[in-house]
Amino acid sequence: MSEQSFAALYAARFGEPLSEALDGPVEQGVANILRRRTVRQLESTPIAAPLMSQLLACAQSAPTKSDLQQYSIVVIENSTTRATIAEWIGTMAFIVESGAFLVFCGDIRRNRKLAEVHGHPHVNDNLDSFFNATVDGALAMQSFILAAAAAGLATVPVSYIRNYAARVADLLKLPQGVFPIAGLALGYPKWQGKVSMRLPPQVVVHRECYDDTGLQAAVQAYGDRRHAREPIVPAKQRHTQRYGALDKCVWSEQVTRQLSVPERPDFRAFIKAQGFSLK
Repeated sequence: MSEQSFAALYAARFGEPLSEALDGPVEQGVANILRRRTVRQLESTPIAAPLMSQLLACAQSAPTKSDLQQYSIVVIENSTTRATIAEWIGTMAFIVESGAFLVFCGDIRRNRKLAEVHGHPHVNDNLDSFFNATVDGALAMQSFILAAAAAGLATVPVSYIRNYAARVADLLKLPQGVFPIAGLALGYPKWQGKVSMRLPPQVVVHRECYDDTGLQAAVQAYGDRRHAREPIVPAKQRHTQRYGALDKCVWSEQVTRQLSVPERPDFRAFIKAQGFSLK
């Protein structure tokens, strides 16, 4: 079986064999996505300006809701600014050590200002606008990630900056109508990384209608496969002070532990302070 074959790429991604009926040739661009690896150790080599311009152009080539383009990207080169963000988070040295760090933001401010120029009211500061701006920014970030991978770079998305959304907004001088979606560390990888095993497609992909009849059994089998490949050691298990450490902590145990404790309870208040009604 060739490392380029869909069967091999599928087995690496999902930890189980692909049905022979679904095997077939894989285009290079598709193969690059299927073999994407998780890397958190990045070289500090700066990203050349022409390459960064190309990656940013790829980000702006992403689809956008109704051509509204409701997002902005802050490229942070200042080492002190990056160190400040890393210090708040405390566990992500790659924010400082990587070749570049960016923050992708939802942005309805731009179109608000343009509405003033044209003399039109701007009445869309609601939940749907917040959602649309978030999706726009996320799609731009994903296009950037794919372009970076094609150029031999690794990326690490950092949703944790939303734990400090108000601080990040102050630090980056984000005005009303602009909010951080996620940070993104960028750099040349120090090692080849690992393929993160994903949930089986039958759990995620639904045909014609939603059906999670076999959810528990499929996720249990997935947890066993993932544990066999890469156990979640006690040091990485969530909330051990509440639930204790397990010899076998499967994926579903880990994620449900995380979701049992409220995260970012002040984020809604921050978004409202940024000028969204969320109605």
